[in-house]
Amino acid sequence: MPASLLDLNDLRQTSYQLLSDLSEGRDVAEIYHPNARFFGVHPFNERIGIEAIADVWTQLRAALPDLERRSLTHLAGPNLPDARVSTPRAAHLVAAMGHFQGRFLADLCDIPATGKTVTLRFCEAHELVDGKIATTYLMLDLADLMLQAGVWPFVRALGAEQQWYGPATSDGLRLEGNATDTASMDVVLTMHAALLRFDGKSLESMPHADYWHPDFMWYGPAGIGTTRGLEEFRAHHQIPFLTGFPDRAGAGHYIRISDGDYAVTGGWPSVSGTHLGPWLGMPATGKRINMRVMDFYRLADGRIRENWVPIDIIDIARQMGVDAFERVRHMTGKPRLSL
Repeated sequence: MPASLLDLNDLRQTSYQLLSDLSEGRDVAEIYHPNARFFGVHPFNERIGIEAIADVWTQLRAALPDLERRSLTHLAGPNLPDARVSTPRAAHLVAAMGHFQGRFLADLCDIPATGKTVTLRFCEAHELVDGKIATTYLMLDLADLMLQAGVWPFVRALGAEQQWYGPATSDGLRLEGNATDTASMDVVLTMHAALLRFDGKSLESMPHADYWHPDFMWYGPAGIGTTRGLEEFRAHHQIPFLTGFPDRAGAGHYIRISDGDYAVTGGWPSVSGTHLGPWLGMPATGKRINMRVMDFYRLADGRIRENWVPIDIIDIARQMGVDAFERVRHMTGKPRLSL
């Protein structure tokens, strides 16, 4: 077996064990490098060092004391270049997607505990150095947790609000195997380039049908919802998004890995645009908005069959002047009483 493949399989298995141990309560100092960097959704945001990262896990474990990690995918591969990004780049990355499941017994970020079982979606990317995590990007769907807790702060989603399902092929846990074939990423990046050909008038100027399976599943975050096929995708997500951000543009990817039929991209931010039209029930603000987004893709026969898309909706709303956590506090009997 080539040494490069041995190294990649070690990365897969080491990272899988570290993340499992972390979820089960192992000391963060045994998982992360002392000066590790952490990039999370709002309100966790950017953190450096063991103490700051441990605080995130202290809050999660307090809220879900019996927290159980349920991974739907675990992927790894060489991190392909992105000409738009000039900062130092990890050579290899691990990416995983799934749910943290447990009983919601203590409030989390002012989201009220339900005393019932909840599932908290996670999507993440990690850089490992010398057997420990050096960098983490962690997307938690806290908006979906609000929905489960009955304190939804926004208008109802246009798509279907439902649980995210794992890959239809049940092969997302790739703990061994080669990842040097970039065919999946080539399709994804060609599709991304096609999106930028939008002429501002016709959706057909973006030849989606060339890259997506007719019955593709698009799993969006709480607030947007899930769609199936091109017609639903356009109606419930693409048209509202293009209306809200007609000048949207890619901002660069920190992750571009391809692993068999899977590919993962993401940026911090990944997309930026000017809020020129209503979106998610929020009227246009004219503000320039930066969006934290990841995309997990599964391809079949050279087309995208499934796409899981975590988006930091709460941070986007914050930039538009809507504080979701303040609205939750108001709904739970803790409104602001002074300016």
